[in-house]
Amino acid sequence: MSEENRFGGDLIENKEGGMYRSGFVTLIGRPNVGKSTLMNHLIGQKIAITSNKPQTTRNRIQTVLTLPQGQIVFLDTPGIHRAKNKLGDYMVNIAERTLNEVDVILWLVEPSTFIGAGEQHIIEQLKKTKTPVILVINKTDTVKREAVLTFIDAYRRQMDFKEIVPVSALKGDNTEELVKCILKYLPYGPYLYDEDTVTDQPMRQIVAELIREKALRLLSDEIPHGIAVSIESMKERRGIWDIEATIVCERESHKGIIIGKGGQMLKKIGSQARPEIEEMLEKKANLQLWVKVKKDWRDSDFLMKNFGYNPQDMELHS
Repeated sequence: MSEENRFGGDLIENKEGGMYRSGFVTLIGRPNVGKSTLMNHLIGQKIAITSNKPQTTRNRIQTVLTLPQGQIVFLDTPGIHRAKNKLGDYMVNIAERTLNEVDVILWLVEPSTFIGAGEQHIIEQLKKTKTPVILVINKTDTVKREAVLTFIDAYRRQMDFKEIVPVSALKGDNTEELVKCILKYLPYGPYLYDEDTVTDQPMRQIVAELIREKALRLLSDEIPHGIAVSIESMKERRGIWDIEATIVCERESHKGIIIGKGGQMLKKIGSQARPEIEEMLEKKANLQLWVKVKKDWRDSDFLMKNFGYNPQDMELHS
């Protein structure tokens, strides 16, 4: 489906002085509020992985939505939470430092009148920035329509938002209105990327994340926080991709659970990841998975960097 069909050609004036609107938009919020789901819906394909486990997104993921009116570059960040290790510090730092590096901030929240300590911490961060903030009340499909006004009112009392937009990222409700609001606050300028650019994520990274997503969804709650996926080899031959990947965990007991009785859990993770990998690569994939134990890797700068989470990134723009 083309972007023009998805979001229409009448969102805003197409040009002013011969220029489009183009800029960077970050999605922030507490873990599991639907940031990745919303971004995937807006760009029209799956780039960021999703699950019902907190802290699913670990890196800053950049995607590009090209429209007749301009170009929106989305930055999907890890959820802002209380860090418990170096990986947690890395994730929170990435999320918070983007606030002053973008043209618009989308703050996603749950549909509720309760504004807890986590939300208050984010409000404190937002009040320090001059960047326009659009509050997005997500998951409106889970509440009665008339209740949404009370949620809007509760948040409006907390700070002055440029816009408040209720949406359902899962069902796509009101996302066209959200795109209109975003474009309104972007600067005028040419496209920032080629029209066919969708993401800055390397293929190997997307493949690793798709495997991790299936592990997140299939494994018990205590294990997913302690896993990473490393692509050991990825080679193309005669129309098929040979991929060798390792799921890394922190304990021997976790290794047994990930492998499962007779290797059944590991096979299930592979069988669920393979179709999405093949869709992304547009070719068949021969996927081989292994499991290794790396004790306390989330507190090791060397191992974090090895798995794609560079601790030096925490020091940039701080």
